[in-house]
Amino acid sequence: MNKLMSVAAAASLAITALGTGFAPQAQAEQVKVPVMSQGERGSMALPKTGQSRETVRQRFGDPVSTSGPVGDPPISQWHYDDFVVYFEYNHVIHTVARHAR
Repeated sequence: MNKLMSVAAAASLAITALGTGFAPQAQAEQVKVPVMSQGERGSMALPKTGQSRETVRQRFGDPVSTSGPVGDPPISQWHYDDFVVYFEYNHVIHTVARHAR
């Protein structure tokens, strides 16, 4: 019975403390990293939007693998070790850096 009273008393004390503002406040630091600035993308040489397939091939060599084209307009992908290049028809529409391994 004493144990039950202690638990009830502790709960009552905690509720009173919360209601009066005497309870400790939890705080956390929030770190925000803007999209596209995670990792080392800024220091990587990547194909730019609008470049032709031929320009990408001349500068970065042959891709490790390719996929597509899929859809209309046709979208295809060239996979390199550190990034993937997305083409619409024959021009780069986006380049995505891979996570460091």
